[in-house]
Amino acid sequence: MGAMPFTEFFKGRKSAEMMDVVGVQQPSAEFSQSDKLAIVEQLESSGIACFWATDTRGILSYLSPQIQEKFGHRAARIFEVPLQQLLQPVSTDEDARSLGLKLGTRKSFAGMTVETGDEKADLVLRLTGRPLYDEAGEFLGFRGTATDITEEFRSEEEASRLAKFDTLTGLANRHRMEQRIDSTLQTFRSAKRAAALLMLDLDRFKQVNDTLGHAAGDKLLQQVAERLNTVVAGRGEIGRLGGDEFQILIPDMDDRGELGEIAKKIIQMLSQPYSVEEGRCSIGCSVGVAIAPYDGVEREELSRAADLALYASKNGGRGQFRFYAADLEHEAHLRKRMEEDLATAIEEGNFTLEYQPCVTLADNKVIGLEAKYSWEDPERGRVSQETFIPVAEGSRLIIPIGEWALRKACEEASQWPEALRLSINISSVQFEASDFVAMVGSVLKDTGLDPARLELELNESVLLGDASKVDAALGALFKLGVRLTLDQFGTGLSSLSYLRRAPFNALKIGANFFEPVMGNDLGDMELVRAVVALAGAMGMETVATGVDSVKLMGELKKIGVGHVQGFVFSDALNQDSVLEEIAKGEWVLEPTDNGSQRASRRTVFRKIGLIHEDHYYDVTLRNMSRSGAMIQGLEDVPIGTQFVLDFGQGQLAVCTVRRSMDDTQGVEFEQELVDDGAGGLCTRHRVNPYALAAAGAPLTALPPGKYSQAPEASPGSFAQFKLSANAPKQGGGPQEG
Repeated sequence: MGAMPFTEFFKGRKSAEMMDVVGVQQPSAEFSQSDKLAIVEQLESSGIACFWATDTRGILSYLSPQIQEKFGHRAARIFEVPLQQLLQPVSTDEDARSLGLKLGTRKSFAGMTVETGDEKADLVLRLTGRPLYDEAGEFLGFRGTATDITEEFRSEEEASRLAKFDTLTGLANRHRMEQRIDSTLQTFRSAKRAAALLMLDLDRFKQVNDTLGHAAGDKLLQQVAERLNTVVAGRGEIGRLGGDEFQILIPDMDDRGELGEIAKKIIQMLSQPYSVEEGRCSIGCSVGVAIAPYDGVEREELSRAADLALYASKNGGRGQFRFYAADLEHEAHLRKRMEEDLATAIEEGNFTLEYQPCVTLADNKVIGLEAKYSWEDPERGRVSQETFIPVAEGSRLIIPIGEWALRKACEEASQWPEALRLSINISSVQFEASDFVAMVGSVLKDTGLDPARLELELNESVLLGDASKVDAALGALFKLGVRLTLDQFGTGLSSLSYLRRAPFNALKIGANFFEPVMGNDLGDMELVRAVVALAGAMGMETVATGVDSVKLMGELKKIGVGHVQGFVFSDALNQDSVLEEIAKGEWVLEPTDNGSQRASRRTVFRKIGLIHEDHYYDVTLRNMSRSGAMIQGLEDVPIGTQFVLDFGQGQLAVCTVRRSMDDTQGVEFEQELVDDGAGGLCTRHRVNPYALAAAGAPLTALPPGKYSQAPEASPGSFAQFKLSANAPKQGGGPQEG
């Protein structure tokens, strides 16, 4: 049916029916029905009032022409399909029940806001309608009025959107994220569901603003939002809290393995170079992860947990993720105190250097020595570089410490034979310092060390800085004549195309490659083989670090790895010991699985719990990989015995004894552990707080402690050995020893 005037539609109809449509009383004798219809038609023509009607099937039999024409390309079908297929309630309507339901129940309705849902014919109407019956009570259809409120509705919708969303990126703003987190946690508590909260902070974003300008920074933030949408892909809500801080709420997810993969993908995606009109730039990203109800039940509690995890990831070297653990707050206080003590240690000269030999696998000759930091603290005793270097990087104290170390190492290397190289690790914080290259040149000149003997080891995070600055610095170092090694290759985010441009002399394969994997206790040898092939194709040497067994060393030799560092040959030595070895003549080391080489790795013990049947034991965790662990403290445990290891804070791992000797057992986990983001391992799942609440405990975040229901002092079926007095108290999560 085409458009027709109001009077034409009602020709031949009874006066009562006609007047009933517009909801007016019967006209008086002085005012004819035709006059009344003329007024109604004028109202319709002016757009002040519009009318619609359906037949008994719910298909439009009349619609004011002013509304018809706004259907655009769909106008030809409006008299062919049911009304509910043309219009649908808007999602923001408080009474957003189906229009079809309203029509089907034949009940009057008023003020229903509906839209076409068609971008090409955007139309929002406020409908009022009521069913019409004849004198016999037969249903004739619906009649009603329609008001075009498109402009008003879209204006209010935009105002509402601006109040809830970030104008720059289109992501949710802080206010909306708070509302979403509150409502999600409240709903999920009653349904016993989990939700993860990720806090993100961009690394080196300030440098983009400072070097390329705020306009470039804004464009970069828009690209960051696009990449985050790609990673999250509708699985959660993404918000920008302001500046370079972002937040992601992911419902129904508590698997830390899956969350870790999402965090890694976010870091990887956001660390890829960006192109803006002002130039190319690179940034990084740090992520903190907290999970409700494990780490918090209310928004403030969960947000604080995610913030603490983010703080820990940034201080751990940036470009990392961390899960919240109960000991992070204590860790933050310890880190602050360590920063203060490091500053004092610089002034008092409490740092020393040791050197770990790098051995060529062809003939077991020592060809170089890697300088390693050691801090002798009056209270802490000997502090390893793995402990204090991340703290020094976070506080930028690594710059003066690193300069001291480079100068000291070059001075001592000047006393070695010319064939012996010196290598030293350079932090990305050091590398990005404006005077780094000049400092290296000055040290070489002052100490007289041949630049060809100095090997600077750079982590892949170095490559994530401003591309032009990175290229310029690498080029300047190459001109100085120093050797460059890409450290821990395969653990970071560098691209193969970048390796072709960078003047690296060697690739260093990190110890993480040698963690046991399914099918090979030695680690991922196929991946190592691929790295060796890549290095060979690019004319680079390969160095494997963290090699602790003769068997692994033999496999690496077969694969084609050129050089090895690790306890299989030697631990780090002080300068006096190095000079003594040099004085003996040709320096050759024989590999071994025995002796003091492995002692330093095995001294890291940790107290954990072990549950067997109805008994709870305290045991010592000797070492651990993804697939298993070595424990000590029970005597003569049969092979095949099943345990549950309690790592604390709700982390329980089912395992089976595969090896047993005296008071030591090797166990295999039923489910492999996953990365905790800090170089350690954690369980995928934890004791569910909802299950604890069902057993009578209050619903709260998981505190540290034991989660066995067994009596604390229940006599066990195995003899319990006394633990080492040096074993620390039970911590928040498993970590590699």
